[in-house]
Amino acid sequence: MNLKQKLLEDIKGAMKSRDTLKLETLRLLSSEIKNKEIDHRRELTDDEVLSLLTTQIKKRKEAISMFEQGGRTDLKEKEQKELVILGLYLPEQVSEEALRRRVKEIIKGLEAQGPKDLGKVMKVVLPEFKGKADGSLIKNLVSELLGS
Repeated sequence: MNLKQKLLEDIKGAMKSRDTLKLETLRLLSSEIKNKEIDHRRELTDDEVLSLLTTQIKKRKEAISMFEQGGRTDLKEKEQKELVILGLYLPEQVSEEALRRRVKEIIKGLEAQGPKDLGKVMKVVLPEFKGKADGSLIKNLVSELLGS
């Protein structure tokens, strides 16, 4: 069962259990997927759906910080609950320690010297950890290990 099918099954489950927050969140994601499919005139792959999912998660995180600054705890809590729901569809996240070890191996393999090689290292690391680790965490880790 691919990610899109799982999403549709969970929408049905949320309808049956009358879980309105989950239903709204999943329907929003489903409509985003359908809009992208219409734009591309084809079905999205799991990687593309995953990319859309991470974009939605990033939007939720930004909204949470904005609501926190604005003192809107009610909206912040709603966004946090939606974030948890969306997080269930992400692949298992890699630990920071495992990520650090693999990035060190890649840097050693590419013989990267310093900050000037950041792009070269990121080009190899990002596809390997797509959806399994946050992009900003990867960038910070690579920068730290390259001594930027």
